[in-house]
Amino acid sequence: MTTETTTVHHDDVGVPNEKIVLRVSDLKIETNSGNEILHGVNFALSRGEILGLVGESGSGKTTAGLACMGHFREGLKFASGSVSLWPRGDDTAVEVVELDEVAVRSLRGSRIAYIPQDPALSLNPAMRVGEQIREILDIHGFGDSDAERVERVSAVLVDVGLPGDKAYQKRWPHQLSGGQQQRIGIAMAFAMYPDVLILDEPTTGLDVSTQAVVLDTIRQMTVANNVAGLYITHDLAVIKDISDRVAVMLRGDLVEEGPVTAVLEDPQHEYTKMLMSAVPDLAGRKTIGEGAAAEPEPEPKATHILVSDGPDEKDSAGDERASAGELDWAVASAGDERASVEERGRAAASATAPLLETTDVALAYGKAQILDGINLTLEPGDCTLLLGESGSGKTTLSRCVAGLNDDYSGAVRLRGTELAKSTRKRTNEQRVGIQYVFQSPFSSLNPRRSIGQSLTVPLEMSGEGTAGTRKAQVEEALDAVRLGRSFYHRRPGDLSGGERQRAAIARALVNQPSVLVCDEITSALDVSVQASIIGLLRTLRAEHQLAMLFVTHNIALSRHIADNLAVLNKGKIVDYGPTSEVLESPKHEYTRTLIADVPKF
Repeated sequence: MTTETTTVHHDDVGVPNEKIVLRVSDLKIETNSGNEILHGVNFALSRGEILGLVGESGSGKTTAGLACMGHFREGLKFASGSVSLWPRGDDTAVEVVELDEVAVRSLRGSRIAYIPQDPALSLNPAMRVGEQIREILDIHGFGDSDAERVERVSAVLVDVGLPGDKAYQKRWPHQLSGGQQQRIGIAMAFAMYPDVLILDEPTTGLDVSTQAVVLDTIRQMTVANNVAGLYITHDLAVIKDISDRVAVMLRGDLVEEGPVTAVLEDPQHEYTKMLMSAVPDLAGRKTIGEGAAAEPEPEPKATHILVSDGPDEKDSAGDERASAGELDWAVASAGDERASVEERGRAAASATAPLLETTDVALAYGKAQILDGINLTLEPGDCTLLLGESGSGKTTLSRCVAGLNDDYSGAVRLRGTELAKSTRKRTNEQRVGIQYVFQSPFSSLNPRRSIGQSLTVPLEMSGEGTAGTRKAQVEEALDAVRLGRSFYHRRPGDLSGGERQRAAIARALVNQPSVLVCDEITSALDVSVQASIIGLLRTLRAEHQLAMLFVTHNIALSRHIADNLAVLNKGKIVDYGPTSEVLESPKHEYTRTLIADVPKF
């Protein structure tokens, strides 16, 4: 089925341009069953410039980008239109989609290069990095001699800001950081002096400092080599920094196109306006996420930590307060005055202690100090954001809190009670109290189980309730994350990325925890889906007084989700306090550098 959509142009793109090296004209792609995926897409790539192609997951941007290389994913096929390439020094256009397999494979890597999203998966772990760059040159017959290829490997490494010496070329991919791995990918792409560069979300998994370096490398290499770039992403803040022009895609149609400043400063299409409204704002001038305006004021913290005087006293503080009162009464009636005093003291300490507290948490692997004396607290309904570059220790700390890493020293306390280091040695109540939401919604749910079955597992492990009560709790959790009970019998493969992440959050909520550890849970999501997840978490905090430890490298999210901000650098907290205070008056140079590297929108 074909849809007719008029693209909003901010200038006359029909004017002939001698710099154009690749033009996509009326491109239509369909499934093998005949359903149209791209509905007549048009755009052009010019030498020395980058076109940003933006849109949510499923909009068709990656499909359009891969078509520029003559590649169609399994289940898709070329329907009509053209992809015309003018190689350097050749006045005759090559129709990429009409080439046979041998010709198109020769084209890829030499005239059209590709940089994928995940640098770790794009590199061969069994080959040294220098050999991987050299392999590109050997396959496409670069130069006239072996010496020229050796020289080119060294030169392109230097071009991307890495050492070009033999020792560095002999490193394995696992010995490099994420940013270094991505720069190796960039070096491989530029090795053959390509005419066109396709970049598919190359900085999605990188922290802001590494992202800034990689973006600067891409920009410099594109201009220096006079390459035409297509940058595929859902991050409009990144597009503003790296692109000359931007094209916005929605459900297989190009809905808006033009110079990046014109489109982002004066968007005409409603979809573009919606995307822009969902971009997190470091300055906090807007609120992202659904239901933000209706967010209720949090209740006073004191009502959640008082201990009752006897077994009959009950109030809105809930089960925790009542159980503390019952314990107090039971101990008093036992007749052992000394034990009574000790138990009363422990109950009082629990009532006044923070909900979650880490004290001098440290962890080292050999001489590598991963965590170095971490101290922080978390109260009911509060959110503390752990911020830092890859390798700073933020995920390691969150796994220590959850009991998934038991190699640490120091203490993690829940309501004043020190927790066993391993989750296996913690009580059922303690395990239920701290729940973990993992980064990838695609791998954290069992694809062979329905959503209802996956969400029932935590309840079965806790050994509470009957089959009927467990199902009711699962349905309530699905309602809480705004999925609805109809999702109970659906499988992960039927859900979008945002729906899967909501299901993962629901699984963490079924046991009604008091602390939720969120580990980079929005890093792989579109800005609009990310906004809805952030809005959902805000609502859950307000409705259930749920405390959150939110791990991320996306500092722009801080004002939208966190009360407090803890900045980690090499295993130490270098800045810690209220979010606005840390952002506006950072005490450490590392924090100032992180803030400076955030793409400004």
